[in-house]
Amino acid sequence: MKKALTILSLALLGNASAATITVWTHFGSGELTWLKDQAADFKKKTGHTVNLVSVPFDNIPDKMIQSAPKGQGPDLVVTLPQDRLGQLAAAGVIEPMDKYVTSRSDLDRTALSAMTYKGKLFGLPMFAESVALVYNKKLVPTAPTTWNAFLSTAQKNTGNGRFGFLMDLGNAYQNYGFISAYGGYVFKNSGGTLNTKDVGLANAGADKAAGFMNDLRYKYNLVPEGVDGGAAKSAFVDGRLAMLLTGPWDMSDIKKAGINYGIATFPTPPGASGKWSPFVGVQGAMLSAYSKNKAVAAQFARSIVTGDAQVAFNKAGGRIPVSLSARTKLKSDPVVAGFSKTISAGTPMPNVVEMGAVWGPWTNAVAQSVQRPNQNYTQILDKAVQEINSAIK
Repeated sequence: MKKALTILSLALLGNASAATITVWTHFGSGELTWLKDQAADFKKKTGHTVNLVSVPFDNIPDKMIQSAPKGQGPDLVVTLPQDRLGQLAAAGVIEPMDKYVTSRSDLDRTALSAMTYKGKLFGLPMFAESVALVYNKKLVPTAPTTWNAFLSTAQKNTGNGRFGFLMDLGNAYQNYGFISAYGGYVFKNSGGTLNTKDVGLANAGADKAAGFMNDLRYKYNLVPEGVDGGAAKSAFVDGRLAMLLTGPWDMSDIKKAGINYGIATFPTPPGASGKWSPFVGVQGAMLSAYSKNKAVAAQFARSIVTGDAQVAFNKAGGRIPVSLSARTKLKSDPVVAGFSKTISAGTPMPNVVEMGAVWGPWTNAVAQSVQRPNQNYTQILDKAVQEINSAIK
């Protein structure tokens, strides 16, 4: 009898402290179903209710800044990219999650770094993306691991309506791996804090990277003028392209085309001092600074980044998980295995508001650098950095 009373009192206690949290999400179709399942499972295990509210992706940051201080915002957002993190942290509407996260050992370090702002963890990473070298195994049986092997493979497959290597050369985001390999950077990273007064897009390394991208077009004759991401993907899907630099967003079309593909990191470019390290975009769950149920919201966030939850999430929408145990369980999936390597080797895209001042001038400079042979890269990049610095000021 006494034992029955204890169980009853524990059950009543559980119900008395049960909370309802509101989660804003932009997920649709399979991923929304997955999140509903996670919410139901969470309620079963904890007694807490998760109220899911669909909000369009692009509306979440501004809506959060306007409504959270009035007590009308969510307890948790699932998910936002790290390039909005600085804006939300600066506005004071998201809460550091360090005290709610007891262990980080299962989460990819690059992804954790992307969610860290001014030394504090402002989001639990859920999935990531970067570009990688996707190759057609019929034309390239094994991925080249050195620049010389890459060049020889690419040139051997170029001609008669076929291409050895293509990418969108004018795309600054896609080109960042080359810039980092030669020693360029957007903002200097000092122990996890980005110094926005130190822009490295016009240093000696960035100049060399611009020269290398120009060489891909005019010296090595690999990437013709006028080729953008769409044209490059079309050539790969048609079986006319051996190697393509792209991200997970193109993989469903490549799979549908029945191409036998592999995914690898790009080899170290010629004369580079470091390894190719592409930009990594990460999305994660962020906790509202105005939530009245922070501990419960953080508990739900932790539950959706566990290895098992991440495996189910990948099956629901194909995103690349940042849980290391999920990656191990999904190692037979070539998309997960391939992009996980480049994500771990990558550099998080800056998450500070000042990044907004970078894209325009930098994109123009990259496009200009590959417009004609042997451009004055120093002059082009110096001008871009001057524009960036004055916009930041």
